[in-house]
Amino acid sequence: MSKVKITLIKSGIGYPKNQKATLVALGLRKMNATKEVESNPQMDGMIRTVSHLLKVEKAD
Repeated sequence: MSKVKITLIKSGIGYPKNQKATLVALGLRKMNATKEVESNPQMDGMIRTVSHLLKVEKAD
Protein backbone atom coordinates (compact mmCIF):
# COMPACT_ATOMS: atom_id res chain seq x y z
CA MET A 1 0.00 0.00 0.00
CA SER A 2 1.08 3.57 -0.56
CA LYS A 3 1.56 6.02 2.26
CA VAL A 4 0.36 9.60 2.59
CA LYS A 5 1.62 12.35 4.85
CA ILE A 6 -1.13 14.40 6.52
CA THR A 7 -0.58 17.68 8.35
CA LEU A 8 -3.13 19.54 10.48
CA ILE A 9 -3.13 23.11 9.15
CA LYS A 10 -6.39 24.41 10.64
CA SER A 11 -7.87 23.93 14.11
CA GLY A 12 -10.87 21.70 14.71
CA ILE A 13 -12.41 24.28 17.08
CA GLY A 14 -15.91 25.25 15.97
CA TYR A 15 -16.42 22.14 13.84
CA PRO A 16 -18.83 19.25 14.54
CA LYS A 17 -17.98 16.61 17.11
CA ASN A 18 -17.54 13.88 14.48
CA GLN A 19 -14.83 15.93 12.72
CA LYS A 20 -12.97 16.53 15.99
CA ALA A 21 -13.15 12.80 16.74
CA THR A 22 -11.81 12.03 13.27
CA LEU A 23 -8.78 14.25 13.89
CA VAL A 24 -8.07 12.39 17.15
CA ALA A 25 -8.49 9.04 15.38
CA LEU A 26 -5.96 10.15 12.78
CA GLY A 27 -3.55 11.03 15.59
CA LEU A 28 -3.55 14.77 14.94
CA ARG A 29 -3.95 16.60 18.23
CA LYS A 30 -1.89 19.77 17.75
CA MET A 31 -1.51 22.32 14.98
CA ASN A 32 1.16 21.49 12.37
CA ALA A 33 1.29 17.89 13.62
CA THR A 34 2.30 15.54 10.81
CA LYS A 35 1.50 11.85 10.55
CA GLU A 36 2.35 9.27 7.90
CA VAL A 37 -0.45 6.76 7.35
CA GLU A 38 -1.23 3.90 4.97
CA SER A 39 -3.61 4.80 2.18
CA ASN A 40 -6.56 2.39 2.44
CA PRO A 41 -10.32 2.92 2.05
CA GLN A 42 -10.85 3.56 5.79
CA MET A 43 -8.09 6.18 6.03
CA ASP A 44 -9.13 7.80 2.75
CA GLY A 45 -12.66 8.25 4.11
CA MET A 46 -11.40 9.81 7.35
CA ILE A 47 -9.07 12.12 5.42
CA ARG A 48 -11.94 13.14 3.12
CA THR A 49 -14.13 13.97 6.16
CA VAL A 50 -11.65 16.56 7.45
CA SER A 51 -9.88 17.46 4.19
CA HIS A 52 -10.62 21.16 4.71
CA LEU A 53 -8.43 21.04 7.86
CA LEU A 54 -5.53 19.03 6.42
CA LYS A 55 -2.70 19.22 3.93
CA VAL A 56 -2.24 15.83 2.24
CA GLU A 57 0.94 14.78 0.41
CA LYS A 58 2.24 11.51 -0.99
CA ALA A 59 5.00 10.07 1.18
CA ASP A 60 8.22 8.93 -0.46
